[in-house]
Amino acid sequence: MSQSRLVYQSNIWQEEAEANNPFAAQAYFCHGYDVYKHIVPNATWIESLFLLFKGERPSSQQAQLLEKVAVILSHTSIRDASVRAAMNSGVSGATHAATLMAALAVGAGQYGGSHEVNLAMQLWQRCGCDLGQWQSHLLAYQQPKTAHHVADIWHDIEHPIGFDPNCPQCPTPILQALRLLAQMSDGQALKWLLLQRETLEQTVNASLALTGVMAAAFYDLGFTEHQAEMLFLILRLPSAAVFALEQQQLGWRKFPFFGEQIQLANDCGVKE
Repeated sequence: MSQSRLVYQSNIWQEEAEANNPFAAQAYFCHGYDVYKHIVPNATWIESLFLLFKGERPSSQQAQLLEKVAVILSHTSIRDASVRAAMNSGVSGATHAATLMAALAVGAGQYGGSHEVNLAMQLWQRCGCDLGQWQSHLLAYQQPKTAHHVADIWHDIEHPIGFDPNCPQCPTPILQALRLLAQMSDGQALKWLLLQRETLEQTVNASLALTGVMAAAFYDLGFTEHQAEMLFLILRLPSAAVFALEQQQLGWRKFPFFGEQIQLANDCGVKE
């Protein structure tokens, strides 16, 4: 009996082996496009990113919207917990891989993190542009769980999904992002969110968060909640990287959380 050939299964990627070396490829194909004949010479990074995730070329409007989403997320503030995690790691002298993993780990949560984007995407799938449905679901986190509540690796969420209960009003950069993206999108979610933002904020007594804006943008682009969660993690890494490198160069003495509290009695690095 012949043994079946063991191969990786992928609908995304295909390779053709070199004639004289089955362990090396002579051509890569991504969703049917030859990577080095078609994608690399002709596509932008954003177009290739959309193709990887969606399996099709984006329209010019979709590419423009995703590009602006990427620009916004790649300029994540040092106020963001994932960026600060990377800064802490960088100033400690950790490896670059550890620094990015710190940013990913802290930025994966459900309060301002990628999992909150996932949850917000699920709300778009359930509610669409129905205001009453949104108000009901956003307030549902306050309701006690039933005896049939299924355990999950995530704790129960403690705030309205996509909103920040600690902000008395929507921060200016988030409003700027929402207005810009709504103008560029050919979908309905961003435009609807722009019109209903104040009503939703009054409903939940919290301000719209960046996770809420990004979920609407990813929904307009046709991504699933899992694709959106991945992209939110990936696209914030540039800020985490550069701020970590900066703090590594500045050193721990200028780092605000512990620099002034540590006094070395015998600092071997100080020259007389």
